[in-house]
Formats: sequence, structure tokens, C-alpha cells
Amino acid sequence: MGRIGELRRSSPLALLVGVAAASVGVIYGYDLSNIAGALLFIERDFGLSAAQQEMVATATVIGEIGGALAGGWLANAIGRKRSMVAVALGYAVFAVAGAASTSVSTLTVARLLLGVTIGVSVVVAPVFVAESAPAGARGALLVTYGVATVIGIIVGYLAAYLLAGAGNWRAMLGLAAVPAVLVAMLLARIPDTARWYLLKGRVDEARRTLRRIEPGVDAQRELDEISRTLREESSGGVGVLREMLRRPYLRATLFVVTLGFFIQITGINAIVYYSPRLFEMMGFHGDFALLILPALVQVAALVAMLVSLAIIDRVGRRPILLSGIATMVAANALLVAVFAGGEVFGGAAAAVKFGGVLLFTVGYTFGFGSLVWVYAGESLPARMRSMGASAMLTSDLVANAVVAAVFLTMLTSLGGAGTFAVFGVLALASLAFVYRYAPETKGRQLEDIRHFWENGGRWPPEDLLEDIATAEAPA
Repeated sequence: MGRIGELRRSSPLALLVGVAAASVGVIYGYDLSNIAGALLFIERDFGLSAAQQEMVATATVIGEIGGALAGGWLANAIGRKRSMVAVALGYAVFAVAGAASTSVSTLTVARLLLGVTIGVSVVVAPVFVAESAPAGARGALLVTYGVATVIGIIVGYLAAYLLAGAGNWRAMLGLAAVPAVLVAMLLARIPDTARWYLLKGRVDEARRTLRRIEPGVDAQRELDEISRTLREESSGGVGVLREMLRRPYLRATLFVVTLGFFIQITGINAIVYYSPRLFEMMGFHGDFALLILPALVQVAALVAMLVSLAIIDRVGRRPILLSGIATMVAANALLVAVFAGGEVFGGAAAAVKFGGVLLFTVGYTFGFGSLVWVYAGESLPARMRSMGASAMLTSDLVANAVVAAVFLTMLTSLGGAGTFAVFGVLALASLAFVYRYAPETKGRQLEDIRHFWENGGRWPPEDLLEDIATAEAPA
């Protein structure tokens, strides 16, 4: 609970930034689940085959890839805040366009464009929070975005259930425009980050923002440190992308790209996008079972993420991430066993399958779901941060597109046991990768994290860090 206290002691502006970014997460989460519910009724209206359902779901993810690729550039060009305002307004427009669709093709195009706005948001939001949060509360504020995403998923399933009686999928999709407009209005009240202002040479605005974020901080010292870091990173006229692909930051780039891929290829959004179909295969029927049971799974996931939020800046990033992935591995093993030998479980087979899905989702949200935003915001130095987040989330979304495009086909061809065996192997591989390569960034200033990569993927001894800090301090 100590880090919850850190949140309470944060400045009003830092809390407002966290709330604004979290609100974007609610919109993202709502879309993830409400399309799952809407597909039940879109299928009936448009006569969708399984392949067409995969196409509608995958169109959004393909748009997200485009948005993630552009997100880093956009955040540097027009600012973190303006990018997020554009995201919220764009989401409102394309949510309404999706609701007004008259054919599969127009729905697919609307979903593609909506995906672009989501892709920008998943890159810019963690950078915005990481650069605006005090070090002691940064991890908690970053996890808050993930918490909000899970809340959005729950709300999406509940909205789908409440509208299921009328089969009104247009209302399910269109309602998202209302919170999107409200979020845009909230974001308009917030300044951009001090680091972005310095990138653009707007020193006075950077100083004012720092003093509002951390009223007791030595603003000039912080500005000098950020400016020195930016000068180092831009020396020699080397472009940001070239800098990310050369030593010492090549290791950091490979880490975030691979981590991003593992976060989605292990299968979480297969469960979110296709929960009603999966639960049908598990033996459940009716609107309540197909829409409320997935919501209950997400409620458990929300509890897990809140626990992660409460302890992340005390326990650290690595223990949370490793234990979450280990839980996913155990859940996959359980699902393989019950799908392969359901007769052994008798009448309890459906309940055990439900328990396996719940355990998998809880493990994911406790680990990957919480930490994706933290590592996206913390892993690279300031000049490369938005581009690094863009590369990580692009990799994440490519894996998401693969899963969205093949999950129903996998269930049909491999069955439940084969499908979850594949996800289990991928979860084991991700566990080994995180154990070997993930840095522990708990309590580190953003400007200090570069020393981990500059030292070959190991933290230098504390006395050496102190010597570095003394040598780099302004005279």
C-alpha cells in the first residue's frame, strides 16, 4: 500500500495525467470486448463465416499496426498531448462510422481506421505517463493504464449483454463515441511533457511543467539532466532509428521488440476477441453465459492488476512479470489436460475449462498486462523513447494480428488441446526470455536506465553509478 500512498501524494497534475491516460485505456478496452459481443449479432445480420469474423477482428489490429508505426513519429512531431487528443476524437468518429456500416466491407474499413487511432494511443499513452510521473509513482501510474483497459473490457461485455436482447450491435459499437469525446475534453486541459518541450527548445514551458508535476523538485537541475541526456543522444547527427540499431541500444531495441511480440503471441486477445465462441465450444450457451462469464473473467483479471498496481514499485518489475507468465504456463497445462481428457473430469469439465481460462487471464493481467506499459515507457532514453515504444507496440500488434487471424481456424483444426498446447510452448519461451533479459527498473530515474544497456545488459555497481552521476553533474 506504500505506493498507493505515493499516488495520493502526487501533484494534482500528475494525477490528472494518470486519469487522462487511463481514460484512453478504458476506450481501448471497451473496443476489445464489445466487438466480441457485437460479432454474435453482426454474424446474424451479415451472414458472416468464421473467416469473415476473423477478417473483421483482424482489420482493427492491422490498423493498430499502422497507428503504432506512426505513433512514435507523431508524438515527437506534434507532442504527446496533441497526439492523444487526436486519438480520442478519431476514435469517436470511427466508432460512429462502424455503427453506421451497411455491409461487411464498410464495417471492415471503419474498423481498420479505428484501429489506427488505437495503435497511436498504445504507443503515446505510456510515453506520456512515463515522462509526466514522479519516479516513485511512475510504475503505479503506468499500470493504471492497464487497469483502465481491463475496466473497459468489462464495460464492453456488460454493454453487449444489456443490448443483446434487441441484438443491437450498432449501439454496442457507437456508444464508445461518448466517452471518447469526454476524454478529448479532459486531455485538452493538460500540458505536454517537460521532455517534449525540451526536445522542441521550449525551456520555460518545460520548467513550468516540471514544477507542476513535482512541486518540491529542483526544476533547473532536472532540466539540466534531461538536456544533457538529449545532447548525448543526438550527438554526431545520428538519426533516432540508426541509434536504436547500434550498440549499446541495439540490445534494448531487441529486448522491447521481442517482449512486445511475446506479450500477444501467447494468446490473450484470442480469448478477449473470441470469448463467446470459445465458451460455446466449452459447452456454455445463452447470452448470459457467452457475455457475462467473460466479464467475470475480466473482473478477476482486474483484481490481479490492482494487486500488481499496489506492489509494483515495492516488489519490482521482474518478480511480477515472471510469476504472471508462470501462471499462464500452468493454466495452459490445465486447459490441455481438460480438452484432451475431458471424460476424466466428467460433468465438471466445463467448469474446469472456465477455471483454466480464468487462471490464464489472471496470470496475463498480473504480469504481461501490467508490465507492457511500464517497459514501453521506461526501457529507452528520452530521445528514443517514443520510437522505442512504437517499435515494441508494433511488434506486439503484429503478434496480435496473427492470433486474431488464425485462432478460430486453430480451434477447428487443432482442437482445444492442440491450440492451448501451442500457447503453452510460447508462454514457456517467453518465461525463459524474460528471466534472461528483462531489467529491473524499480526506483530508477528514467535518465539512469540507459546505464543498464551501456553496461552490456547489467546494472553497474552502485558506487560506479555514483561516480558517473558525479562526473556528469553540471559544474
